[in-house]
Amino acid sequence: MPLKIMKLLVTATTTTATDAKPTVTRFFYNVPEDEGEGTLAIDAADFSDDTGAAVTELPALSGDNSYYNVYINGVLQMNNISTYTSGASLTGKLEITIGATETILEDTAIVLEVANFAPNSQSSTDVIT
Repeated sequence: MPLKIMKLLVTATTTTATDAKPTVTRFFYNVPEDEGEGTLAIDAADFSDDTGAAVTELPALSGDNSYYNVYINGVLQMNNISTYTSGASLTGKLEITIGATETILEDTAIVLEVANFAPNSQSSTDVIT
């Protein structure tokens, strides 16, 4: 028998739901005193949620299926001025870098918005020999 390449013929299909809806959570903080140049670190426990209750933990971001936004006085901020760390108090926090010529005034509202998507997909594979 002559030599020949042995191979499988495989077909696969993946269906991803088009109705993947995000889970959005918002967290609120009022600056207690004027903040100047440096880093404003807001611990998870310093935030309140949509009901006004104290927050005990900031949610994890789920890979490439999530994002967070920071609003200061209702204005969406540039991505590179903040760092988000999920987790409980003393671990979970939002850090905002304040430039040399900028000040965040006392009682300024800061809103952290976290969105996580959970797309639903199903795959099937058929091996044809």
